[in-house]
Amino acid sequence: MSVKLETRGLGKTYGQFVAVQPTDIQVREGEFLTLLGPSGSGKSTLLQMISGLVPPSSGQLLIDGQEATHTAPGKRGIGLVFQSYALFPHMSVRDNVAYGLRMRKYEKRKLEEAVDDALTMVRMHEFAHRYPSELSGGQQQRIALARCFAYRPSIILLDEPLGALDKNLREHMQLEIRRMHKELGATFIYVTHDQEEALTLSDRICLMNKARIEQLATPQELYDRPASLFAAEFIGHSNVLQGKRENATQLNVEGRLLELSGCVGHETSTQVDNRDNFVLVRPEAARLTEPSAGLLVGKVDECVFLGSDTRALIRLPSGARFSVRCARHIDPRIGDDVGITWDAHRATLLPAQAQP
Repeated sequence: MSVKLETRGLGKTYGQFVAVQPTDIQVREGEFLTLLGPSGSGKSTLLQMISGLVPPSSGQLLIDGQEATHTAPGKRGIGLVFQSYALFPHMSVRDNVAYGLRMRKYEKRKLEEAVDDALTMVRMHEFAHRYPSELSGGQQQRIALARCFAYRPSIILLDEPLGALDKNLREHMQLEIRRMHKELGATFIYVTHDQEEALTLSDRICLMNKARIEQLATPQELYDRPASLFAAEFIGHSNVLQGKRENATQLNVEGRLLELSGCVGHETSTQVDNRDNFVLVRPEAARLTEPSAGLLVGKVDECVFLGSDTRALIRLPSGARFSVRCARHIDPRIGDDVGITWDAHRATLLPAQAQP
């Protein structure tokens, strides 16, 4: 798959403040790449440099292999969708979608066809003659998407476009955006701080923290094999166990020796030193058992009913809590002494650079 967009050392500073450290990313043709991270991590600034709305302080931007670092935003062939719908209140839905095409001086027949296609894609054709004030938030977001899609840009940038929607509508729009991405075949670069949204939508996720890339990987790789303690704790629910290496294959956690052989990451992390090490165990990977059979032991502190399953929170001897997802037929009782176990291949030994 060819490279559609590339940043080479692209960075941004404001005086002494570093908004984005020099960053190298290659985005593939037709890919859905999500920039994910907490507030202040630099993801929106990076998107704005790609769009041309913010000039970089260093580095290069290439589109289709051509230098575009200082190309005007309107000449980059990029579409933009923001969290604020930015619809013209005095224009109908149809005129809002047609606005960008008129600015590009589309001839009338081609313009009408493009508007019809865009409204059909977002399933809003029957609302063409309404005004923004007559639409729900989700419908307004669809029109903002249609306005961007109408002229078929090859790269579409979306900056937290679903942030203003309620949970149910946001989840529905995630699936709609995924569908539209497949229909358009364009390259999408999407900014969000919502990890579930990133996992749902993305071909790859660029996880950012403190103005730099923490990890760039597929959703499954990021979830199953996080490259750092930050990545392990930011993506999904996690149990991070802290301990010291007794030897190359054992970690002392809560006064018990955990075998590391078979853990993800153990094959590249066999150095023994006095620093703390961390093992990640996802709640769905763990099981409750008799205390005598557990890798760890603890007391059931709380049970949370989630519908399809129950999350049991186990208080370990140190006072830390360990989360276990239990099937509905398993009914742990608060106060019970239990053991916790898991298969080694479903645990991840985090690399040395993950130390805080």
